[in-house]
Amino acid sequence: MNDRADPSPAHSSTSPAHSSTSGIDPAGAPQPVPFGEALRFWLKLGFISFGGPAGQIAIMHSELVERRRWISEKRFLHALNYCMLLPGPEAQQLATYIGWLMHRTWGGIVAGALFVLPSLFILIALSWIYLRFGDVPLVAGIFYGIKPAVTALVLHAAHRIGTRALRNAYMWCIAAAAFVAIFAFDLPFPAIVLAAGLIGFFGARWAPQVFALGGGKSNGQASYGAALIDDHTPTPAHARFSRARLVRLVLAGLGLWGAAMGALLVAQGWQGTLTQMGWFFTKAAMLTFGGAYAVLPYVYQGAVEQHHWLSGAQMIDGLALGETTPGPLIMVVAFVGFVGGWIKQVLGPDALFLGGALAATVVTFFTFLPSFLFILIGGPLVEATHGKLGFTAPLSAITAAVVGVILNLALFFCWHVLWPQGAGGRFDVVAALIAVAAAVALFRFKLGVMPLLGACALIGLLVTLALPR
Repeated sequence: MNDRADPSPAHSSTSPAHSSTSGIDPAGAPQPVPFGEALRFWLKLGFISFGGPAGQIAIMHSELVERRRWISEKRFLHALNYCMLLPGPEAQQLATYIGWLMHRTWGGIVAGALFVLPSLFILIALSWIYLRFGDVPLVAGIFYGIKPAVTALVLHAAHRIGTRALRNAYMWCIAAAAFVAIFAFDLPFPAIVLAAGLIGFFGARWAPQVFALGGGKSNGQASYGAALIDDHTPTPAHARFSRARLVRLVLAGLGLWGAAMGALLVAQGWQGTLTQMGWFFTKAAMLTFGGAYAVLPYVYQGAVEQHHWLSGAQMIDGLALGETTPGPLIMVVAFVGFVGGWIKQVLGPDALFLGGALAATVVTFFTFLPSFLFILIGGPLVEATHGKLGFTAPLSAITAAVVGVILNLALFFCWHVLWPQGAGGRFDVVAALIAVAAAVALFRFKLGVMPLLGACALIGLLVTLALPR
């Protein structure tokens, strides 16, 4: 899958990792990690977490399992299996889970927040540059080359998720039905997710083997030496299930959401742009089964068609920026928020940047709040049920439906890139050639996202300078 990564990270070696990191004895378990040392690592991770969820999970595996040995391979994969069942960015949730396991609630909050904040600040800066200087030939040329590459990336995402999810004819039928539902009938994405989930729930009773969730298990796990949180390390007291703790966390989460939404209601009213953003992205946060590409059609429907916070072409540009920054790809919502806040002038015409930055922050808060709650509330249950996670059949059906939805998104992007002036306009041959070349690079040569976008940006710049549009 593209945004639901393989839970068995690639290992460069099967021998114990030798590290110069302080506090690690190669012959025994590492010493307890101070909160400050963990904080510095999570901050570093937020700036180097390129490569999408697969790359981010591989970085965490290399650093936390192999090099530092803060957590064992088995416990790492067990946490990842849980995160993959949740809506939201699994790499960010995995960081939150490990941070929580090591340093209680604040450890999880710090780990998850630092995974997101660097990309938020970077995207705010890039969004401002995009809106302020987007018509400059240099910037326009770069985006001219990147847009066809993004189209190829979305198509590649559909293929990668499809090869994992469409394992039988029933899953193919679910994907085809989802494509027809959104392409021909313009059904809302939440309705498609709900229908697919119900099909999986009831279908599993009829044919459980059809809806069994593939993958998720590692064969022949490597040994890297004793870990601070090892296979048989008892669950710490703070990570054990408690009804009182569960109630406190639920009330705290609802209180945070209610306080933020209440402040927006008082400031702007229900129809205010920021209030509508908060409500819309709360719903979007619950629908990111299958990763960021899965929820993008829903974001497009709401942000572009319903609320008009940005245009379809700007949505493609935002996805390109999201692909080139660290952090989870779902951070593209910060771009959506910034552009919407700028265009709607949420703080007035004299404070466009501040309005955009505030909107991006609001959108990020409401998008990621559920991710923290899922980990802090569900973590103790997971720690008590190693390898016994259920409810996978609805997720399997939802993931199959996501393939059809993403294919529709690829067609939408392709239409806007190849016919930029609409149905009556000319066909952009150069953009088509760039898109085909990008697809070949992805499917045939397995080129990485960053080199692909860099090469296409350079081609777009050269074409724009040589053939002024």
